[in-house]
Amino acid sequence: MSGIRTRGIRLATAAATVALAALSLTACGDGGTGVRAETGGTSHAGSTVPTGSASAPGPSASPSVANPASSQAPGTSGPAGSGGPKPTTRHTNPGAPDPAGKPVTCESSNTKTVAAPLNRPVNHMLLTVTNTGSKTCYLYAYPALRFTGAQAVPPVIDDSHPQAVVTLNPGQSGYALVNLSAADGSGTNGYTAKTLAVYFYDRSGTQNVGAAAHPSLPAKGLYIDNTLKTTYWQQTMDDALNW
Repeated sequence: MSGIRTRGIRLATAAATVALAALSLTACGDGGTGVRAETGGTSHAGSTVPTGSASAPGPSASPSVANPASSQAPGTSGPAGSGGPKPTTRHTNPGAPDPAGKPVTCESSNTKTVAAPLNRPVNHMLLTVTNTGSKTCYLYAYPALRFTGAQAVPPVIDDSHPQAVVTLNPGQSGYALVNLSAADGSGTNGYTAKTLAVYFYDRSGTQNVGAAAHPSLPAKGLYIDNTLKTTYWQQTMDDALNW
């Protein structure tokens, strides 16, 4: 009996030792020196790597960077978000009029007028008006002609009306063709005029502006009769000579 009791005491003692060892291991696992299991972790070689841990190894995600082109205010960059310089709103061209200059009406003070008799067509004269000013000027309607001894301004050829107002930049010229007399001699009240005054109309085409221009005529004068008439101002010499 004593032997059985002694063996039972040993077994109990051994069981207690095993239980204490198990408790000791559990305590070590919770003390931070081991690796504690986390829900959702992945086990590698008996350990668990937490997911979503801020201290997990590996590169961190790149921060979101806005597109520089899309972040610019509208109208402050070059074409189609190129990020280039702002487009200019004014382009200069050497020899061209200043875009900031307000156009004016062509008149004797800002132009030079030349009267040149033509061999072809016969009995015709070409008027050339050149802009000598610093601003663009408009040649409205047609030249109001006053020859020596004339009682009225000669009529205009209606069909010669241009599609747009003749515009002269500084240095440019406009033209008008003057029919002096009938080529077949059918005109009446003919005489030789020695002087000519050319008046310019305003935008309305009814009022003269400025003083008259006085282009020189040939020393022998020009023969005119009652068929005297003129074209509207034309932008080119070819347009004028078509009449």
